[in-house]
Amino acid sequence: MRALVTGAGGQIGQALVPTLLKKGYTVLATDIRPLDFPTETRLLDVTDTEALRTLLKAWKPDQVYHLAAYLSARSEKEPHGGWALNFSANWALFEAALESGVQKVFWASSIAAFGPHTPRSRTPQYTIMDPIGLYGIAKLATERLAEYFHQRYGLDVRSVRFPGVIGPGHLPQGGTTDFAVHMFYEARQKGAYTCYLAPHTRLPMLYIDDAIQAILQLMAAPAERLSVRSAYNIQGLSFSPAELEAEIRKQVPHFSCRYEPDFRQKLAESWPESLDDTPARQDWGWNPHYDTLPRLSQAMWEAILAKA
Repeated sequence: MRALVTGAGGQIGQALVPTLLKKGYTVLATDIRPLDFPTETRLLDVTDTEALRTLLKAWKPDQVYHLAAYLSARSEKEPHGGWALNFSANWALFEAALESGVQKVFWASSIAAFGPHTPRSRTPQYTIMDPIGLYGIAKLATERLAEYFHQRYGLDVRSVRFPGVIGPGHLPQGGTTDFAVHMFYEARQKGAYTCYLAPHTRLPMLYIDDAIQAILQLMAAPAERLSVRSAYNIQGLSFSPAELEAEIRKQVPHFSCRYEPDFRQKLAESWPESLDDTPARQDWGWNPHYDTLPRLSQAMWEAILAKA
């Protein structure tokens, strides 16, 4: 099985590429920056439509894992670039995938596709979606576009709405949920952290191992079992910065956290606190392993110490 991964240098890509290789895939990893993987890598700007089409036609992947994106905070700072990467490049990819005979396409949606009128607790799969940030607007538009390409052209396109993804080794940049990774590292290195969200802002989160498992499970599911062609809700656990601070203090008793909310606070308040992921559980067996804060924290500390 030949797999093309875009945005392979990002948080999810750095974990996904080695996992695909272990499973026997032939992988071409791409990014706009040089990559260091034990497989073929290539520089690719996915907003360059001709370069994207040429690569797919030449390399002929069976599956594409499209992870290239500007995250929420960066999209607010660079709106035109964010739209080009988070929406226009997806449209170009779907067209190129059809032309090249790609069997399956995975792309990453986000809880940012929801908005202030969405029910915040156990957010349903189908509900009001009125995102206020450009990142979420692009994700919602791509969800509709993915449905269109599936219904109109038969493209086997699949997605999940990722909550905040937490994992070691890669410090994400430009996201609203980044605090959940940064707090661990700052606690260990400095014993203090300044958080850009208010202390009791609860958000859904997912450990990186569960994020990779979700992608692999969804891509392995028979097409006839899938009832959602926009993007599936998936829930791991939910917590606030204050709850994470208290959990980290169990390992770093002297740890202190200051709270100085910035423009990301408004985005976070418009997103769900938790998600109803019943369709994902029923359709393709979604069942996260890291579903409590103590379990996730233990995994993070073990991984951080192992890489030290």
